[in-house]
Amino acid sequence: MAERFRHVAIVGKHQAPGIRPVLEEIAQFLCSSGLEVSLEADTALNTGLTGYEALSNEQLGRQCDLAVVVGGDGTMLGFAREMAHYGVPLLGINQGRLGFITDIPTERWRESLAPVLAGDYEMESRAMLEGAVLRDGESIYSALALNDVVVSRGATAGMVELKVSVGDQFVANMRADGLIVASPTGSTAYSLSAGGPLLHPSIGGWLMVPIAPHTLSNRPIVLPDVGEVRMEIVAGRDASVNFDMQSLASLLHGDTITVRRSKHQVKFVHPQGWSYYATLRRKLRWYL
Repeated sequence: MAERFRHVAIVGKHQAPGIRPVLEEIAQFLCSSGLEVSLEADTALNTGLTGYEALSNEQLGRQCDLAVVVGGDGTMLGFAREMAHYGVPLLGINQGRLGFITDIPTERWRESLAPVLAGDYEMESRAMLEGAVLRDGESIYSALALNDVVVSRGATAGMVELKVSVGDQFVANMRADGLIVASPTGSTAYSLSAGGPLLHPSIGGWLMVPIAPHTLSNRPIVLPDVGEVRMEIVAGRDASVNFDMQSLASLLHGDTITVRRSKHQVKFVHPQGWSYYATLRRKLRWYL
């Protein structure tokens, strides 16, 4: 049996209709199981839930030893980046559509959560990306990403041209609608839509996937997650970069986006018997 949890944070997609009763039921269930319960401050404010201490992300990171995230993968992505600095493990209850990283269905949260609280669970660590934008050699923006770093063309412009290097080796000048550098977790996100392969989360690698490349021989590449990927803006107007859901627009020619493995990881808690392949079967509808 794994270590039992003592202080649980609850985070919810507070914009979702009907989420308050679900959060309230989960909070009551946790309290009745003898755990201390706190709410993420925005969740408490926007749902009107009372009776539980509302804490900032920093306070949650320092005080809690488990966070229950109720929502979709977007909710999980945002909160995972916040908790990565503190190493708080996350358990996802899916109220979204796909739910690759919020893998417990809403209708089964009680039967899934009970054994976890009793110490019967699996812990999994996922690698993160650390990206920055350099202008004239100085960093003007930096962020963490669990899924991917995406450089995209401007909304009204044609293609963007990127000079791509991996480590100290030049790869190519790529002309495309954009370029994705994805972690194994991100291989089921935008990268998959752009034709990239799936990577098992235990693999120490990244994907580099061009979006609608001008040259059809520009294909997805699997890279080792060591060193640094550099993408310099050579041509194209109003290019932007996204670190998961964090954006920086209006990049200039000569700006360089760097991506490397972060020292931080995200920890996910799964019910005993969880299977990555079962998740793929269910979410991608690989039925017999």
